[in-house]
Amino acid sequence: MIKEVNGIKIHYEQYGNHSGKEIVLLHGWGQNTLMMKPLGDPLSKEHHITIIDLPGHGESEIPETVLTLHDYVEIVHSLLKKLKVKKPILVGHSFGGKISLIYASKYEVEKLILFGAPFKKEIQKLSLKTKLLKSLKKVPGLNKLEGWAKKHIGSTDYRNASPIMREILVGHVNLDITEDVKKITAPTLLVWGTMDEAVPLERAYELESLIPNAGVVEYDGCTHYAYLERLGQTVSVLKHFLKED
Repeated sequence: MIKEVNGIKIHYEQYGNHSGKEIVLLHGWGQNTLMMKPLGDPLSKEHHITIIDLPGHGESEIPETVLTLHDYVEIVHSLLKKLKVKKPILVGHSFGGKISLIYASKYEVEKLILFGAPFKKEIQKLSLKTKLLKSLKKVPGLNKLEGWAKKHIGSTDYRNASPIMREILVGHVNLDITEDVKKITAPTLLVWGTMDEAVPLERAYELESLIPNAGVVEYDGCTHYAYLERLGQTVSVLKHFLKED
């Protein structure tokens, strides 16, 4: 489905239990809705799922001007208003996690679930593509994503195709949102791989100290894509967290 938001055509998927709580999933940089469906699908029986292709990703339009992360937040918020999604449970990985952090600092959310979400500048040791490909090879049932990842994740014909997207990436990488994070009051779950080289585990504990009602779940030996590497465990952890008052 496509809706125009702030002059940009945004692709999204919606499905699941219309009487359940609203879960909104936001993918990482250079990815799309496909990377979040492994979480959305098993939660859809009890919850209403919305997965968004962020601007410049998947089937959503590349913006004509350079957007800040705060612009991304406003686009997500405007889309959710159009879809009549109120007080969502936000689930974000990496880039989508950073957007989720800013969103939760400004707007009402029921809960916040983050995987490898950066909130200040990190030094990249391996390319995003390399990390993802290494991770996907370990995930049973997700081998089909590997071919897609080789073509799209971090590739020069996608991630670097647009000068505007390059500038957006630079702005994202350099943006420190520590002060935004301090404003978050929603219950927050931080799922992190102990071997995350993109956003190290110590950042999870920094976030835990900055957010009053937050807790960390460590996945020993997992990387920046820990949520996929232990998909079954992730779904179980999320279901438990979603049932908590």
